[in-house]
Amino acid sequence: MNVTSLSGPSPPVRPASGRGSRATMRDVAALAGVSLKTVSRVVNGEPGVSPDVRDRVRAAVGRLDYRPNLAASNLRRTGARTGLVGALVQDLSNSFSAGLLRALEDAARRRSTAVLAASLDEEAEREEALVHDLVTRRVDGLVLMPASERQDYLVAELRTGTPAVFVDRPPRGVDADSVRVDNVEGSRAATEHLLDLGHRRVAALLDIETIPTAEERRAGFTAAFTARGLRPDPRLVVPNLRSTDEATEVMHALLALDDPPTAVFTGRNILSAGAVRALAERGLRREVALVGFDDFPLADLLDPPLTVIRQDVQRIGATVADLLFERIDGDTSPPRHVVIEPTLVARGSGEIPPPPRTR
Repeated sequence: MNVTSLSGPSPPVRPASGRGSRATMRDVAALAGVSLKTVSRVVNGEPGVSPDVRDRVRAAVGRLDYRPNLAASNLRRTGARTGLVGALVQDLSNSFSAGLLRALEDAARRRSTAVLAASLDEEAEREEALVHDLVTRRVDGLVLMPASERQDYLVAELRTGTPAVFVDRPPRGVDADSVRVDNVEGSRAATEHLLDLGHRRVAALLDIETIPTAEERRAGFTAAFTARGLRPDPRLVVPNLRSTDEATEVMHALLALDDPPTAVFTGRNILSAGAVRALAERGLRREVALVGFDDFPLADLLDPPLTVIRQDVQRIGATVADLLFERIDGDTSPPRHVVIEPTLVARGSGEIPPPPRTR
């Protein structure tokens, strides 16, 4: 059944055992009652096919979840591999994504496999289009840092045996391997670090609310306050920040309040950069404490060096690669969900005490 014909979200599914068979052009021809040449003409948008026959072929394509194989000329034997894996991350220029891809590339190189990578920019439609393009090219497996709220569109590919490993964010609507950091505990540790120093006016600059990691990091921030019988000031909690410039603008606004924050937790490395810039522009780099989630290059060379919740990107990437290539090699065990603990790295910015009057 064509997944797009279902009404409402599909229930979570597990990948079919083994490397399932995909529908072929011959299967489409048999179901539509036409020749292989006719199917080829319809699939490639060529003229010379009547509307009725074209509709029958398209219906068969949808029913069988058939995908044209762009690499068919190079794959002459059943089950042959392309030596390609696809990796879709949010932003290739971000240090977290770059480190993740490097670890995946190192593992892939040892297997003579190439990595096709692209940025999603938090766009769900772009995600589905790029996934479709990659599976059409018959990649041997997928690594996905999803931008979409649900990944039901992958049901057909998982059923036919395409391995997929989710990274940084858990799968929704499907069940597949995943590797992510413990965001709740990481943000809780960052906030507790600031509260332990005596800060109570703690701001939080956070990513887009619909992103699971942002939701979890906000939950950890709030949990640290709750454990002490405290509540964060809602005016100091600012979600849905997408860029360094937005974080800089918001940080300036918070510092201009009559009762500004004495400490800041930033939920992503680009937001940390924006907060650092605002503090520097106001001459407050050594007066307002700052702890950021995610490390980034040269963070230890800032003045003061940035205290961070560090994700072990190399370990995350290596774990993703291990899971992916085990699936490619035929592992059919139930999906595994690996959660890796982050580490608080105290460098100076997060150890600035509050002014005496606020203690």
